Amino acid sequence: MVAEHIPPAVEAILLVAEDPLPPELLAQLVGTSPDEVEEVCSALSQQYEVEGRGFVLARVAGGYRYQTATEQAPYVERFVLEGQSSRLSAAALETLAVVAYKQPVSRNQIASIRGVNVDGVMRTLQQRGYVDEVARDPGPGQAVLYGTTPTFLERLGLDSVNDLPPLGDFFPGTDVVEALERGLRVVPADQEAPAEDDDVDELDEAPAEDGEMPADDRETSSEGVEPDSTDES
Repeated sequence: MVAEHIPPAVEAILLVAEDPLPPELLAQLVGTSPDEVEEVCSALSQQYEVEGRGFVLARVAGGYRYQTATEQAPYVERFVLEGQSSRLSAAALETLAVVAYKQPVSRNQIASIRGVNVDGVMRTLQQRGYVDEVARDPGPGQAVLYGTTPTFLERLGLDSVNDLPPLGDFFPGTDVVEALERGLRVVPADQEAPAEDDDVDELDEAPAEDGEMPADDRETSSEGVEPDSTDES
């Protein structure tokens, strides 16, 4: 049985918290176990959903926090983003995706995957708090390795990077790839089928009409035959 003071205490703490709070910390603050906190947060989340509130109690980045309901996003965006430009560029989004799926990863590895220099983009992502240094490569040079941050998880509404959709979901099926390969395949010139000369063959092999000597035979028979000569008197 959950003590009566725990649910409102959890609500009050989460309302003033700036970052998601893990259940272990909430349990220490309200004097109960992490499992009981999980139970309370789950019950509160279901209650808000049933009541159709404009906010939800979500589990993100390994903890709990209040955030606006997805259905209210258009109205919140009007208030927060009106007249502001806070969207990441396509280059920044591509770089962030590489870090998210390949972390820990170095700048050189990211640049190799994208085929361009990523120093400026990485500085932007660090300033936004989406990526940060997480380790050093044990190899020569000990390059800095980067990974995503809890802020990244918060923005995407994820509990951990394991909740990212599989990369396979973004690739076409094998049947599509095979169809594309067939369409792009080039047949070498020396393997092209020879053109058919049916009309020429029919002309060459056409039989002569009855009573008419073939053309070749007429030419041969006329050779060496002198015309009849008559004496003129």
